[in-house]
Amino acid sequence: MAKMGTDGVGRVIDGRFPLLQLLGDSESGGVFLTELQGNGSQKAAIKLIPADAVDAEPQFACWEAASALSHPHLMRVLHTGTCQIDGVPLFYAVMEYANEILSQILLERPLTPTETREMLSPVLDALSYVHGKGFVHGCLKPSNIMVVEDQLKLSSDSLSVAGKLSTHPPVRGVYDAPETATGDISPAADIWSLGATLVETLTQHPLDWDRSTHRDPVVPDSIPQPFAAIAQECLRSDPALRCTLGDVRAHLEPARTIPLPAARATRRTVSAKLRTTALLAAVAVLFLVFAVLQLRSRRTEVSSPIVEQQPVPATPTQPPEAPLPEPQVPKAAALKGAVARQVLPDVLPSARQSIRGQVNVTIRVTVDPNGSVLTAVIESPGSSRYFAKVSLQAAKQWRFTPAQVDGQSVPSVWMLRFHFTQDATEVTPAEVSSKASAGDM
Repeated sequence: MAKMGTDGVGRVIDGRFPLLQLLGDSESGGVFLTELQGNGSQKAAIKLIPADAVDAEPQFACWEAASALSHPHLMRVLHTGTCQIDGVPLFYAVMEYANEILSQILLERPLTPTETREMLSPVLDALSYVHGKGFVHGCLKPSNIMVVEDQLKLSSDSLSVAGKLSTHPPVRGVYDAPETATGDISPAADIWSLGATLVETLTQHPLDWDRSTHRDPVVPDSIPQPFAAIAQECLRSDPALRCTLGDVRAHLEPARTIPLPAARATRRTVSAKLRTTALLAAVAVLFLVFAVLQLRSRRTEVSSPIVEQQPVPATPTQPPEAPLPEPQVPKAAALKGAVARQVLPDVLPSARQSIRGQVNVTIRVTVDPNGSVLTAVIESPGSSRYFAKVSLQAAKQWRFTPAQVDGQSVPSVWMLRFHFTQDATEVTPAEVSSKASAGDM
């Protein structure tokens, strides 16, 4: 197909799709402008790949699957089929035609932060939809972010089934996550591509990254927040450490948090209202019970016969016996645990600068009788998976002076509440369960 180039112009595919103009070609195939026949001709793009190319059949199967997808920010696959040109069997897919492509705009200028924010929202919507259907985009980059009749859309001809391995992964570029070199395909790879695309969108230059170093790329200082933090969290070499699409949305639209003093005042006001309501309800219940008792008393007076009471002979009274003292059970000598070593999370400056207000994370740790952390789990992740992750990593390194009962060390459970702001990280530790604390109750 690469050799055919403009020589393909003028041919008709499958008897109904004329090749009007070469839009782009490579060793793996070519893309041409075509027209859909009907009530007036409509522009479309047709992609052709040799049927005997590496992974051609799986790619054709994904085209057919993509033709069943429908999302306002995803290019529609209109037709798929097979054909021959000069005796060479080909697979083809007909898609919507893009009026504008992001990569063309970036040749002239970078996008502004406002334009970038407007671009990211539909891209995130499309990726969420694709991932939800069990696919990975697999080729997210500026040349595959397009505009179709004033609607921003992602290309759909590169979709792959999530989890499947490519038998012959092609040569990779900066848009491809490190793990794709082994053919690994997962939604996390699209997150990497999103970060690389974001860098180029705001700088006009592709990501500067040496794959052989196995290190995380460095995001240029010229990129403003919150985009720098988003790009840095997307571009993690370890896919398990990358942010999610939800994290990206949280950076773009941070939740409005009430300042701590105001939040406390609000809680006090609500608590006072609840106490007042409860008191009024209790008074109403008591009034109702009193009324019922009065009504029953009156009915008894009317219906009961009058009986003359006989005097009861007096009996000598005796002073009541003094109650026997309860046996005293000696309490076990109990001593609660304490924090012996506190480790604060290592937070990236770019991530800290993305905080609006305060991010709160709670980690529940189980401590053995030696004071070491047995298990650590995220009790409350807060608004960002990144801050939950670094809190969990830090909590595992804590050490404690174990709780004791009768001089013997016992296990305990602690809640470590991490509070992140742009200026600092604070931790509030609290022992919530142990034999020592139970003995104090």
